[in-house]
Amino acid sequence: MKRLIMAGVLSAAIPAMAALHDGDIAPDFRTQASLAGKAFNFSLKDALKKGPVVVYFYPSAYTGGCNVQAHDFAANSDKFAVAGATVIGVSQDSIARLNEFSADPAYCAGKVAVASDSDGKIARSYDLASRVTVPGKKDTRGVEINHGFTERTTFVITPDGKIAATLTALAPAANVLKSLEVVQQLSDAGKSNW
Repeated sequence: MKRLIMAGVLSAAIPAMAALHDGDIAPDFRTQASLAGKAFNFSLKDALKKGPVVVYFYPSAYTGGCNVQAHDFAANSDKFAVAGATVIGVSQDSIARLNEFSADPAYCAGKVAVASDSDGKIARSYDLASRVTVPGKKDTRGVEINHGFTERTTFVITPDGKIAATLTALAPAANVLKSLEVVQQLSDAGKSNW
């Protein structure tokens, strides 16, 4: 009986794994994004012309772990830039909500762009799971969340469009540090100049 209970606990603790893996071709996408409270059109293909791109999918702006992750990406934005990398967060938040989040000095602080995948189409192209929000769920500001949540997964994509790393099952702060480590390894290997 204890084995069955333990197996159930372990299987519940293991997050869903992204179907896209290291070496796979990253699906291209275009969408509305926001940086420092200003909306713009983001294109993965265009961003890859400048170097590696860190595409981090997260459940929702203004929620616990997502706030930590956005803050830590912003705090390390200079290090990502030195390694030649672009960072873009992707969630099912509306662009209006992301305009607030991207400018918020406590989180993105005008240093990290965040993109809207309001219908979950981008997440599905990366084979990521989404779940429906429980009615009445509120963010850390007390504002009701009216969109789905995409599982937290980060992809580091090389300029040739291949996934160099798929990062899952990490706490938000560890996710940022591991993303930075991968980008710096690519830079040290001279691959950021492709």
